[in-house]
Amino acid sequence: MKKYFVTVICLLSISVIQAQVTRKYSNDFMSIGVGARGLAMSNAQVAGVSDITAGYYNPAGLVHINNNIQLGAMHAELFAGISKYDFVSFAVPFADKTKTVGFTFLRYGVDNIPNTLNLYNADGSIDYNNIRSFSVGSYGLYIHYAQKITAVKKGELSVGVSPKIVYNKMSTFANSVGFGIDVGIQYRIKNWRIGFMGRDLTSTFNAWKFKFTDEEKAVLTKTGNEIPLNTLEITLPRLWFGLAYEYKLKKIMKITPELNFDLTTDGKRNVILPGKPISLDMNFGLELSFVDIVYLRTGFGNVQKSTDDRGKKITTFQPNIGAGLGYKGYVRLDYAYTNIGESTGGLYSHVISLQLGINKKIKKTNPENTIK
Repeated sequence: MKKYFVTVICLLSISVIQAQVTRKYSNDFMSIGVGARGLAMSNAQVAGVSDITAGYYNPAGLVHINNNIQLGAMHAELFAGISKYDFVSFAVPFADKTKTVGFTFLRYGVDNIPNTLNLYNADGSIDYNNIRSFSVGSYGLYIHYAQKITAVKKGELSVGVSPKIVYNKMSTFANSVGFGIDVGIQYRIKNWRIGFMGRDLTSTFNAWKFKFTDEEKAVLTKTGNEIPLNTLEITLPRLWFGLAYEYKLKKIMKITPELNFDLTTDGKRNVILPGKPISLDMNFGLELSFVDIVYLRTGFGNVQKSTDDRGKKITTFQPNIGAGLGYKGYVRLDYAYTNIGESTGGLYSHVISLQLGINKKIKKTNPENTIK
């Protein structure tokens, strides 16, 4: 344990030393959240998550999947359909139910963006036929591995790791490739759930390359825009701590509140406890489950300090609500009404996600045909 502790401290120290080349909110599309359940609960999932979305929120929770195979998918549109956000995930527990492997794919993109670099002809006249469109997209691919460490009467410990590849593409102008690792821990004791998630724990490195034609460079210079240079973008670690409690009312209803604390290390942010370089935020979620068929959810997060129209300082937060329908762990359809863009006073979106569980039939062996 001392070796692991020293390793983590060294990695965090290296990240702080390299902070001079980092950018705040780097790869921020990977912090939006996945699944209508998690979004409805304001992403308060680190401690209690135990379904396919655990690959994103806390890979240690994948060991609690009850199906032989579990799949999940989500599609959302932000800012009145201008941008699109998609999530697909797949997980397979081992036969002994102590290990699970899987993958998660994310895509955030904006399509059909007008390219007006060639709007003007050489004589200064405008030619709208010269307008072309392009797309920008950010992609994330996680590979998950989770394992139970202990299984005793007093408690159960599980760990998970998710190496990930990040790819950003802005038409033919620019692209980047990045690599990072997420690590999660969950501990269960009776009805209590405790979780830790280290996102970008080793820092995630994105190598950006820019490519412009001589004509495009001339237009950028003429219009007062800087020509970007190839650079290395670093995403610093983000740490999540969670505490949840499952209260069962006979066999009819289950109440699950969860509180998460979010520590960012990329500089001062407008959150509950801002600081340099570490800031602290908080999310709270609540789920009511009726015989594991009907689910009602709510949550709040994105607590910020702002100024109203009268110049008075106020504290705002983002509420979210949602619901779900499930059947014996085989299928679950979830809905969330949430401001997925996480901007105070922004537009709310309707988010729907689907989760499917597949249980393979085990062939029975005929004792008479068994070779001894």
